[in-house]
Amino acid sequence: MPITKYPRKAEPLWKEWDQKAQKNGLRHQVYSVSGDCYVGEWKDNTKHGKGTQVWKKTGAIYEGDWKYGKRDGYGTLSLPDPETGKNRRVYSGWWKGGKKSGYGIQFFGPKEYYEGEWCCNQRNGWGRMYYSDGDIYEGQWWNDKPEGEGMLRQKNGNRYEGQWHQGLKNGPGRFFHLNHGQLFEGFWVDDVAKGGTMIDFGREEAPEPTQFPIPQVEILDPDGVLEEALATFKKAEENQGD
Repeated sequence: MPITKYPRKAEPLWKEWDQKAQKNGLRHQVYSVSGDCYVGEWKDNTKHGKGTQVWKKTGAIYEGDWKYGKRDGYGTLSLPDPETGKNRRVYSGWWKGGKKSGYGIQFFGPKEYYEGEWCCNQRNGWGRMYYSDGDIYEGQWWNDKPEGEGMLRQKNGNRYEGQWHQGLKNGPGRFFHLNHGQLFEGFWVDDVAKGGTMIDFGREEAPEPTQFPIPQVEILDPDGVLEEALATFKKAEENQGD
C-alpha cells in the first residue's frame, strides 16, 4: 500500500520570534525604553528571582530579590553621592511589593541612620534612630515618626523616657538631667513639660551639679489637696458643657 507523505506544516515566523522574545530564566543586560538596565532572573516576562536594576535617570542601583516585577525579599538600594560621585548605600533590608517592609537599615547621611522595622516605605514598629547631632531615639514608630513608648538619649547623656505622639513628647514621662543630677517626672504636651516634680538624682556624681540640693517639700494634707483639685477639674468640665 503506497504511503503518502505530507510536508510538515511550518509555524508562522511571528510565533518563533515571540517565543524567542519571552524572558524566562537568567538574562543579561535587558534595557527598557527609558534606558534602565536589568540583569538577572525572569519569569513570564517579569523580573523574578535574583537581579540588579540600574535606573538611568537617577543612577540608583538595586541589588537583590524580585517577585513578579517588584522588589520583594532582601535587597540593597544605592544612590550616587553628589559630592564624590560614587555609589553609597541608602537602604539594606527587606522589601514587599516594591516597598520597604520588615527589618532594614536606612542611611540618611554619613552620621544619621535608622535601623528597625518598616511598613510601606515608612518607619513603623520598633526602631532605633541615630541623629547627626549625636542624639539617639529608641522605641516605637508609626507613620515615620516616634509614636508610643520611647527613649531619647542626648549627646550629653541626658535622656527622656516616656510617651510620644507624632514625633513629639506627649503624655507621661521622665527626663533625666544627668549632667546636673536631677530628675523631672511629669506630663508633656507637644514637647513642652506642663507639670510635674523635680528631685535630685545622682547629684553627687553629676559633672555639673546644681549649686544647692532641692529641699524636700511635704504636703500637710495630701487628701485635701487632691479633693480640691478634683473638684476644680469637675467644675471646669461642667462649665464647658453649659
